[in-house]
Amino acid sequence: MYHKTTLDNGLRLITSTMPHTRSVSISIFIGTGSRYESEAEAGISHFIEHLLFKGTEKRTTAREIAEAIEGVGGILNGGTGKELTTYWCKVAQPHFQLALDVLVDILFHSKFDPQDIEKERRVIIEEINMSRDSPSQRVNTLIDELLWPGHPLGREVTGNKESVAAMTRDAMLNYLQGQYLPDNTVVAIAGNIRHQEMVAAVRQATGSWANQQPRPGYSPYKPKEARHLQVETRDIEQAHLCLALPGLSLLHPKRFTLDLLNVILGAGMSSRLFAEIRDKLGLVYSIHSYVEHFLDSGSVIVYAGVEPKNLETVIKAILEQLHQLKEQVPQSELAKAKELSKGHLILRMEDSRNVAGWLGGQEILTKGILSVEQVIAIIDAITADELKQLAQEVIIGNELRLAVVGPIASDTPLEKLLKL
Repeated sequence: MYHKTTLDNGLRLITSTMPHTRSVSISIFIGTGSRYESEAEAGISHFIEHLLFKGTEKRTTAREIAEAIEGVGGILNGGTGKELTTYWCKVAQPHFQLALDVLVDILFHSKFDPQDIEKERRVIIEEINMSRDSPSQRVNTLIDELLWPGHPLGREVTGNKESVAAMTRDAMLNYLQGQYLPDNTVVAIAGNIRHQEMVAAVRQATGSWANQQPRPGYSPYKPKEARHLQVETRDIEQAHLCLALPGLSLLHPKRFTLDLLNVILGAGMSSRLFAEIRDKLGLVYSIHSYVEHFLDSGSVIVYAGVEPKNLETVIKAILEQLHQLKEQVPQSELAKAKELSKGHLILRMEDSRNVAGWLGGQEILTKGILSVEQVIAIIDAITADELKQLAQEVIIGNELRLAVVGPIASDTPLEKLLKL
């Protein structure tokens, strides 16, 4: 159950009352992320998110902001994705007003002090360096470049060292004014609260916030011919691989069917990939699959870390599992996957932060909210024939992409393996 109120300035407030909890979680979702950035702006959404925690007129340092929440045992953080930027706080219920005040303060009154910008510029460049030094993170970047070549969806959310080094304070403030608008924002609150009290509190805190200018949209993705293999040679112990296929958008009616296929393929220790390639063949320690849904695109990705001499064997084994998904899904396996999906969802909803994320994330991206019960009903209605049909539509040999990071020569003829 939830309640939704749209304020006069277009800000949407969604609440869920959880009377048996002692916490309150506030999540503020801004409908912007790295896909809204130009090439020169790459990383600007993420840079802004960092700076909002560095000091305001009221709380002049990052430490004062952190201490305000940590001093009452709460948690404060933010995150930037390709289509979303989120600021959230979780506190014990008596400290709700403080949490709201801190979040509104950093959103409206951050200083963007030039000294803070220069320090955070160095921090973010170190974050980029850390990501590039991690082969499991690096291979995920490379597979995105293959899936969305030449498009913002194919870039790292952090941007690159060149764009971060060149970013100016004026560019950040202009981007902020163009994207951080009340009609592009959802506030989601979950916990031991009452909706009308939340409406009054949020209206008082944000009433002066106005839409200043039309908001720039995002660049739609149009599929195009591109390479299907990228190998980055590294002198490390393992070869890290991502094998991927284009998937379905967040708005696609079959997206839940694809999610269920992914559970069967590579989610958890009872999945096909884990059972066959780790347990039975003993070829990997880490292997899993995941799906991503964006507003107009998506992906299915298998990740594995493997001894270099076994790379081709593991690729073939993964492809065999993809092929078998197109053949059949036994009723017993389908039933297990459904229960796993529903169980994970239900367990998540015991936490106020997850409830706020569930409500606000759907509203900001799709302008609608499916309840947990509605999603469970959708999952329950999926048939083995629907899974097989979708597998045949999505798992196509000439759509395969492969990225590898490890002690593998860049001219290793792996592309010949990419067939089903």
